[in-house]
Amino acid sequence: MRPGLLALVVCAACGDNADGEDRQGGATTVDDRSRDAFTHPAANLDPEQLEVHRFGRSPFNFVWAPPQLGRLFNHNACLACHAGNGRGLSEIDRGPFGSQALVRISLTSGTPDVPGGNVSAPGFGQQLQDHSTVGLPEVFIELAWRETVIYFADGESQPMRDPFVTVMQANGTPMPSGIALSYRQAAAVFGLGLLEAIPDDTLRALEDPDDADGDGISGRVNLVWDPQLGTDRIGRFGHKANAVDLLQQTAGAFVNDIGLSNLLHPEDDGMRDLSDEQLAHTTFFVSTLAVPAAAPRSAPALLGRVLFDDFSCSGCHTPTLVTGEHAIPQLANQTIHPYTDLLLHDVGDLLTDGRTDFAATGVEWRTPPLWGIGLVQVVQPGSGFLHDGRARTLAEAILWHGGEASAAREAFRTAPRSDREALIAFLETL
Repeated sequence: MRPGLLALVVCAACGDNADGEDRQGGATTVDDRSRDAFTHPAANLDPEQLEVHRFGRSPFNFVWAPPQLGRLFNHNACLACHAGNGRGLSEIDRGPFGSQALVRISLTSGTPDVPGGNVSAPGFGQQLQDHSTVGLPEVFIELAWRETVIYFADGESQPMRDPFVTVMQANGTPMPSGIALSYRQAAAVFGLGLLEAIPDDTLRALEDPDDADGDGISGRVNLVWDPQLGTDRIGRFGHKANAVDLLQQTAGAFVNDIGLSNLLHPEDDGMRDLSDEQLAHTTFFVSTLAVPAAAPRSAPALLGRVLFDDFSCSGCHTPTLVTGEHAIPQLANQTIHPYTDLLLHDVGDLLTDGRTDFAATGVEWRTPPLWGIGLVQVVQPGSGFLHDGRARTLAEAILWHGGEASAAREAFRTAPRSDREALIAFLETL
């Protein structure tokens, strides 16, 4: 038995994580691991804040209709792509209501829209809307899956799949040349306020762009143009960390996904579909969605927690961080366990989308938080893992990793089956 593991196994009999990692969101944590696990307000909000949280839930859950909806859109409600406030399904739907996944686009050359940013495709912008309230949508998107198999060192096989997207313009012709496409599924929206409260200095301290310590891991922040402040800031939201804060992330989702103009994205005459109060309340809502407590660790899960470090998974998925100051005091100075460093990492050519996003290259993705990952398919059956939902299981997700994560993947792939199952058992407690 590994050093130190015996004591951990003994503690497992108590049904306690012993190290406090079960309170994944610090004092904001809620004790619910049901299908509703991601739907609760932070446990430490006061009555007035709970009322604002409730107000913000309304525009998030509301099913929008014309004239506010569209004309072009991806879906008609935030909740439609974030069922139970979790991840969406990796699917494109030709029906009238919307698709749970989307395609980001940009030109591969030209003058960027903002300093350091991407170049919009004429007539399309930087996101394709595949639904319309009037007439034809911008594009028709077809999603297919390519199947393959990978083998563990002991000969056991693991089915794998990856998405293949075909995009046609509304007139039936292919997209113009020189356009990079990136297929994405919707990410979970709980715990985001805590991630916003992590100090920039903490993220800078986690960077190692030149791999100075020689561990093969070289994460870095994405520097993103902030149009409100007129300067570069550290991005931390979105699959490529291309949004600097939750106000901008929320406003961008409303206008791009649902077609709702708002304070940050007004119409030419200054009018907006979404009131400033609705935008503020929705931002507060997503900022204060609680993180569920981790489940008690069984003996295999305790071993899996040790292997998580031994395999170097924690090199990117940093287990513990401490928040700093925040406009919402309950989010400040919390010891949290998100299992992310919010940095960009090269995870290999198998996961590349071939599209830059500010400083992020095609092979670089923001480390996604792992808190709540054991509940993803409880909250939304059929939901997948990774940025495009290709992985149907956690094992499959690990095996897609490459680049800086190659050593961790190989440690998992070549491990005995009992160790592989132990690592998965640990992840399922999160």
